[in-house]
Parts: sequence; structure tokens; C-alpha cells
Amino acid sequence: MPAGVPMFTYLKMLTASLLAMCAGAEVVHRYYRPELTIPEIPPKPGELKTELLGLKERKHKPQVSQQEELK
Repeated sequence: MPAGVPMFTYLKMLTASLLAMCAGAEVVHRYYRPELTIPEIPPKPGELKTELLGLKERKHKPQVSQQEELK
């Protein structure tokens, strides 16, 4: 096994890691309680809280590196 770890120890750590990951996901899911319903009418642009506001329209031109200008 990797780094000379015995098979039993490797499987024990793998199992512990998977259980910790699943438990953490469950805790986060219960804390934030996501709304899993699908609306019948799609929301209008800007109504969703998950939209990234920075991607709508930029007020200034993005900076271009000198290497990209030479191409």
C-alpha cells in the first residue's frame, strides 16, 4: 500500500474519512436546509439569489496581459 502502510490501517483510515465526509455533508445540508422544490414558472433574471452579480455587466474593460496583446 502507499507509503508502506498496512492494508488494514489503510482501509480503516479510508472508512473513517468517508464517514466523516458524509457526516459533514449531512450537517451542512441540515443547517442550510436548501429549497429543493422546482417552481412551475421560471423566475425572472435577477430574482434568483444564486446569480453572480459580477457577471452581468462589467463597468470597465478587463485588463489584458502584454503577452495576449502580442498575439
